[in-house]
Amino acid sequence: MALLVRDLRLAVRQSSDGVMVLSFYVIAIVLFPLGLGPDPQTLASLAPGLLCVAALLAAILSLEGLFRSDYEDGSLELMAVSPNDLAVQVLAKITAHWITTGLPLILATPFLAFLLNLPVQALFTLMLAMVLATPSLSLIGAVGASLTVGARRSGVLISVLVLPLYIPVLIFAVSAIDAVLLTYSPKPHLMLLGAIFVAALPLCTITSTIALRQALE
Repeated sequence: MALLVRDLRLAVRQSSDGVMVLSFYVIAIVLFPLGLGPDPQTLASLAPGLLCVAALLAAILSLEGLFRSDYEDGSLELMAVSPNDLAVQVLAKITAHWITTGLPLILATPFLAFLLNLPVQALFTLMLAMVLATPSLSLIGAVGASLTVGARRSGVLISVLVLPLYIPVLIFAVSAIDAVLLTYSPKPHLMLLGAIFVAALPLCTITSTIALRQALE
């Protein structure tokens, strides 16, 4: 909890990552109506994919700094030798990352969905899909961030590593929203999103912990 509060305080003081992620998300969505035209039906049909892809790309922008600052100033070494389990500390940092990046994306989504003329009946499913998908993005992204923590130009490497792993999350999130638009039940797709999150929670945390220990060695 102390580490979580510390990361949240640092995020508030140095809000560049959160502002960058949210700005990219908003700007990307605003540009699509300008490029595709103002036709409401076209925007509504493309809205699920546009929102999910923009959120996915925005989440990648902040991954490079997830562990880098702690690695460079020696805080990561202190975390590794502390009596607290490193995996728990890694999970705390991932949680802080989701609160400062994923949560703002969720809060901004209804306004951007309105801009893209997404039907109201799909809004609840969209929000639920975002709530299930964004933690998985942070967990999977943490694996890429931990594997490249000591590398130069790690931002490009992280994108190459995590983008293929993000594809299932993207597919099921978009499919859940499309199912509502087609008057089908979104429950199977939402359950699969939940299953990805439940599986990623221990697997990605353990994998990130192992990768960070190897980086310190």
